[in-house]
Amino acid sequence: MLDDRQYIKQHDPQDALGIVEKQWQQLTHKFGVKFEAKADIRNIVLGGMGGSGWPAEYMQTWPGVNVPFEVSRNYTVPKYVDEHTLFIASSYSGNTEETIAQLHDAESHQAQIVVMASGGKLQKLTEEKGYPLYLLPTGTQPRMSSFYFISAFIELFTPLKLIDVGANEERHNISKWLKTQTDSWRADVPTAKNAAKQLAQELMGRTVIVYSGPLMFPAANKWKICFNENAKNLAWANRYPEFNHNEFIGWSSHPVDKPFAVVEIRSNLEHERVQKRFLVTEKLLSGKRPKPQVVVPKGETVAQQLFWSSVFGDFVSIYLAILNGVNPTPVDLVEKFKKALDE
Repeated sequence: MLDDRQYIKQHDPQDALGIVEKQWQQLTHKFGVKFEAKADIRNIVLGGMGGSGWPAEYMQTWPGVNVPFEVSRNYTVPKYVDEHTLFIASSYSGNTEETIAQLHDAESHQAQIVVMASGGKLQKLTEEKGYPLYLLPTGTQPRMSSFYFISAFIELFTPLKLIDVGANEERHNISKWLKTQTDSWRADVPTAKNAAKQLAQELMGRTVIVYSGPLMFPAANKWKICFNENAKNLAWANRYPEFNHNEFIGWSSHPVDKPFAVVEIRSNLEHERVQKRFLVTEKLLSGKRPKPQVVVPKGETVAQQLFWSSVFGDFVSIYLAILNGVNPTPVDLVEKFKKALDE
């Protein structure tokens, strides 16, 4: 099936495969927005849901942020928000009700406000109130636009000295490197030589559970989101060492023939004790859970491995969607849910 180009085109009419193949270009996008802080920025809060919220978690792995940075998935902002808070209202559509509600709450806390959206109500609010707007390109799903958000964060944070100044140059270098890594995952590469197609076949018909260490968890979480939304396939994600303090025990009863597939993203850059936890866990859970499909990220730096893992997971999830016989792009049930909330 995955080597039948006509079958792929039939199930991927919006060319999700082509979009994720070109994600490297998003890391070079320039927004040209200037933001001047009105007071010292002592913390950052980003209000965002789903694919508009989790890209911020990448920043905590790479390049790292110099002040406390929280992603708020709620209708209200944390109580500590004040005039020294940089509040980012992040919604790809610009219409996410939780994000809009948080923006209004942030206003009441006198926060310094920036907006990231592709249009919608948030764009209108920026025009009315003069907030800086990082206008995201339209035409893709939020989960396929994550690197646009990361480029926006880097452009916003760099002049404010909230991240290392070298991150801006590094994102361009990563973009060039990442372009060379995606060739072997394209649809025209046969399954026998295509690791993404091979892994998708191993996961078919199973609930997918993705594990990683802390450094790679933003990518592991993206895998979970993309299995949910692209493949319409139940999935969840967790990270070591937290896994060994609770979920680990959950595998210890019942037969190994559980309806799950386990994927572990094992980076050689994680803490040495985290790397050992993967091996000890696999040994102790042998016969109690499915043998994990091990993904070893390519790249010499945390940033390279993080982005490599993310894009590889995108390809796997889309191939799994095709195997599941579903279109990876639309999320019709989410749209029905939003309409039902307003009835």
